[in-house]
Amino acid sequence: MSHTQRYPIVFSLVTLLILGASLALARDRFTWVLEVFPILLGFPVLFLTYARFPLTPMLYALLIVHFCILAVGGIYTYAEVPLGFWMQDWFGFSRNHYDRIGHFAQGFIPALLARELLLRTSPLRPGKWLNFLVVAVCLAISAFYEFIEWWTAASQGASADAFLGSQGDIWDAQWDMFLCLIGAVVAVAFLRGVHDRALARLANPPG
Repeated sequence: MSHTQRYPIVFSLVTLLILGASLALARDRFTWVLEVFPILLGFPVLFLTYARFPLTPMLYALLIVHFCILAVGGIYTYAEVPLGFWMQDWFGFSRNHYDRIGHFAQGFIPALLARELLLRTSPLRPGKWLNFLVVAVCLAISAFYEFIEWWTAASQGASADAFLGSQGDIWDAQWDMFLCLIGAVVAVAFLRGVHDRALARLANPPG
């Protein structure tokens, strides 16, 4: 089994470990499901399609980072993550900003996933239109995520407060989408060359 073939298997085992540990440590199971549902939705798709459509090892590694960010949020809720409180103390923030990290990642890592899918399944080639569409896809996903938070709050009431994690910030939804936008732009601007080389290695494996 080649290194490239082993990567999806390692990715699957690490993802299951992350989910299991996060669930075992979660303070509230309902909030945990809401916070990690992107993993619960995306992982089965990646697992079932990896044999005929494996992703680049680079992308699998970044997805694990994203899963860890989501899983930590699932354990504590985003407004209660200790790292956010440490940042609050260090930098004098007025609130726990761990959710800002999560929404930056929501743009940064899905941008490379969208880029990989578009390059491998569409006539698009690297360039301005690809960059624009990747960022637009990420911003659309972020906006839809805000819809999900709205629908959850409308249907669940106060029980969804931990999932929303707005911490009294009336501009929380706008900040979430803005951080996602920044994450997507940064990923496209600084990692597209590395990503192109990873795609070339996937298409033409050594040996």
